[in-house]
Amino acid sequence: MHRTLPVLVALGAAFVIVAGTSAADDTALRELRSRHLTLTTDLPADDEVESLPEHFEQALEQWCAYFGVEPARLDDWHLRGCLMHSVDRFRAAGLLPAELPEFTTGYSWQQRFWLCDQTSEYYRRHLLLHEGVHCFMQTILGGLGTPWYAEGIAELLATHRLDGDRLTVNVFPGSRDEVPQWGRIEVVQQAFAGRRAMTLARVFALGRDGRPLHSQLDPYGWCWAAAAFLEHHPRYRERFRALHSQVDRGDFEVLLEKLFADDRAQLAEDWQIFVANIDYGYDFERMEIDFVAGEPLPDGGRSVEVAADRGWQSTGVALQPGRTYRLAASGRYTVAREAEPWISEPAGVTIEYHDGRPLGMLLAAVRADDPSTQAPSGLIQPLAIGLERTFRVERAGTLYLRINDSPGRLSDNEGVARVEISTP
Repeated sequence: MHRTLPVLVALGAAFVIVAGTSAADDTALRELRSRHLTLTTDLPADDEVESLPEHFEQALEQWCAYFGVEPARLDDWHLRGCLMHSVDRFRAAGLLPAELPEFTTGYSWQQRFWLCDQTSEYYRRHLLLHEGVHCFMQTILGGLGTPWYAEGIAELLATHRLDGDRLTVNVFPGSRDEVPQWGRIEVVQQAFAGRRAMTLARVFALGRDGRPLHSQLDPYGWCWAAAAFLEHHPRYRERFRALHSQVDRGDFEVLLEKLFADDRAQLAEDWQIFVANIDYGYDFERMEIDFVAGEPLPDGGRSVEVAADRGWQSTGVALQPGRTYRLAASGRYTVAREAEPWISEPAGVTIEYHDGRPLGMLLAAVRADDPSTQAPSGLIQPLAIGLERTFRVERAGTLYLRINDSPGRLSDNEGVARVEISTP
C-alpha cells in the first residue's frame, strides 16, 4: 500500500539500523539480509521468517522480467524494511516515523517500507512483496501511475504461489487454501451478490477523490481484480502490459483511456461477465467469448453443439422480441474427474450445484448485438434450460449457450451437448 508522503524524503538517517542497538531493547530487533533487502524484525526466528529475503529476491527477478528491466540496473539498489510484531518497539527504537499514518498492513516510501505482522504466513509474505513492488516502481520505473493501477499492479505481482522453496508471482489463485487471509476474490463475489459490483470505470477512478485506499480491504480487492482481468484476458493483455512503461507520465489516465477507446463497450461487458463469474482458478482462455452476431432462425430450426469445457458460446441465431422459442437438448459429457469421471446430461447432476443450479445444466442467455457500456449484459442473467424449455424473448439479440460449471473447473470437462432451436 502506497500513499504519497513527501516529508519522508528527509528521514534517511533514521533508517541506518545496527543490529543489537535498539533503544527499546538491545536484543529485541534483528536483521535479515539478502542482496537487495535488509529486513529488521522483532519476530522470533523460524524457517518462514528467515526465508523472506530469499523469496523477495526470487520475486525481484520476476519483476525485472515483467517490467523489462535489466537486472544490472539493480546492482546498487537496496531496500530497508521493518516487519513489526510490536509497533511500539519499533516506534521506541526510532524506526517508525511519527509522520506515517496509521495502518494495519503495510506502508512504503521510496526504498523503505513497514509491515505489521499477520496471522497468515502467506499474507505476511504477500504484503512484503506488495510493498516491494511499490518501491521498485517508484525508484526504478520512476512512477506509480494512477492510484488504482499502483495498487492493482502491486497486488498482481505480490499474489504468488510457493512450491517448495520456489516462489512464483503473478498467479491467479487456484483455491482459497492457497491464499489464507488474502480475500480479494471474496470482496468481488460478495459485492456482486449484494448488487454492489463496481464498473471498471469506477475502479479506474479509485483514489482520485483524495480519499486514501488503505483504510479498508475492498478497494484492494477491486484494484487486484481489474489488474488481474486486464493482465490475463487474451483480448486486453498486450495493451495492459504496455502501461507500465508509462507510469512516470503525467497523462497516464489519458493514455489508459486511449488504449481501450476502440472497444470500450466490449471491455465493459467482458468485465461484467468476469465479475459475475469470478472464482478461484478462473480460466481466462476457456471463458473468453467469441462475440458472433446471429442471423434469423431458419424455418426448419437449427441444431448447434455446446462444448462442455468453455464458457458462453454464440449459437449464431438471432432471436426476435415478442417471439417464443423452444430449446431441446441431448447428449452426455464429462463435468468433473474425481476417482471416476462425472457424466452429465443437459439437466445437470444434482449431487453438486454451482451458482444454485445443478452442475452440468444447460444455460441460455440473450445478448444484445450492440451492448451499452451502462446496461447489464444479458450474459450475466442466464436462463436455466435443462433438457427442454420454451421461453418468450423480451429483447432482440443473439442466443448464447453454456454448460453450468465454475470458470475454475472447465479444464477437466469433455464432450458436447446438442441443442435443437425451433419455434413452437
